[in-house]
Formats: sequence, structure tokens, C-alpha cells
Amino acid sequence: DARDATGATCKVSLSSAPALDLYKSSASGCPNKDLSKVTAWDYRDGEVYLYQPGGTVTARLRQGGGALDGALSKSGASLALAR
Repeated sequence: DARDATGATCKVSLSSAPALDLYKSSASGCPNKDLSKVTAWDYRDGEVYLYQPGGTVTARLRQGGGALDGALSKSGASLALAR
């Protein structure tokens, strides 16, 4: 489950299926336009990166407690992912 700065929640799935040099991802029910376009992710330098088609970084997240905490790239608004 993803929760943005407005408190809106949606589903973001991170798959272990490879997609070129990244992994497949999907988002559903996300009111945030950028987050709704997420199609891939990867993990590097201790951070999870979420990508849109074309390689645009949507968000960067770090492990924080039982969730991943970070921010949306375009707006800088906070974003959290939890199981």
C-alpha cells in the first residue's frame, strides 16, 4: 500500500520479474498522476527507485521501520510504501 502526503492510498506492486535492466511494477487506484504511471523499479545504493515508462524516476524510498519512506521526485511530497 502506498500513502502520499495528502493521505491518499493506493496499491503499488513490486514484482521480481525482470523488465530490461529493471523489475516490473504496477500501480492501481492512485490519485497521484505520476505514481499511477509506475511500471518499473530497482534497488541501488540502499534506495528503491520507482520509474515511469521512458525511465523517469517517480520516487525514491529508503527502508524506515516496517515501511519504505521517501518522496515523489517531481513535487518532493512524502510517500510511504507498506505491506
